[in-house]
Parts: sequence; structure tokens; C-alpha cells
Amino acid sequence: MSRKPKYKKRIISPDRLYKNKLVTKFINHVMLDGKKTIAEKMVYESFDLLSKKVSDKPLESFIQAVDTITPKMEVKSRRVGGSTYQVPVEVAKKRGYTLAMKWIIDNARKKTGISFSERLSSELIDAYNNTGAIAKKRDDTHKMAEANKAFSHFRW
Repeated sequence: MSRKPKYKKRIISPDRLYKNKLVTKFINHVMLDGKKTIAEKMVYESFDLLSKKVSDKPLESFIQAVDTITPKMEVKSRRVGGSTYQVPVEVAKKRGYTLAMKWIIDNARKKTGISFSERLSSELIDAYNNTGAIAKKRDDTHKMAEANKAFSHFRW
């Protein structure tokens, strides 16, 4: 039995503008070097652009975009008898949202030439429409899980 104390989960407060915890998590993922106000500004600007291009309700569009991109299955490495197998596992809702938000932000950071808010809003629009590199990444994750279905009995 472990002697370490059990750590309490940090309670995340909803963001100031939309009063939503998922938006707060998204802002925290965008944040670099602890500069939260800059991250908030960029996310809110991208939400404004999203509302102009997709619909009048940016929060609902954002939630639908994240839901669309959230993977249902992923593969985890499992070592059995000297060889490593890619074992497909179901993705928990919280982890799925985290993966989706990270994929959106990573793809926005890869693009160059325009401001980060515009890049982020274009990635959110792609996620909302289920197109682009993020949808391909989600589909590839599902294909990997499907291809390694034979090793699902190694699940722990």
C-alpha cells in the first residue's frame, strides 16, 4: 500500500465571459509561460471570429467542434512477454476532450502567416465541419484501434 497522500483534484473555475469550465480548460491549454490574460484574449478573439463565420453562438459552436473531434478509442502500449502490443482502449470523456483541445491547438500552432486567433478560429471551424487535419488525426486514431482489435484481450 502506498504511503503517499491522496491528492485532491484542483477545482477549475468557469471563465469570465462564457461561464464554462471547458472554455477555461481550453484557455489553460493555450496559455504559455503562465500568461493567462494573453491566452484569454486570443481565445475570446478566435471565438468572435468563429461566431462571425459559423453561427451567432460561439460557445455552442466550440462545444460541438470539440465533441466532433473527440476520439472514442485510442491505442496504448502494453508490454507482454518481451514484446510490446498496441492495445485499443476506450477514451474517457475527460481525456477525449483534452485530446481534442490539444489537437486543435497544436494544429493552430503549426500554421504560420496569420495571427494565432485567426489560426485557432480556422481550426475550430474545421473541427466544427469535421474536416481538415484534426478530423484526419481522429480517424487515424480510430483506424489504429480497429487494426489492433486482436490485442484487445491484453487490456488491463
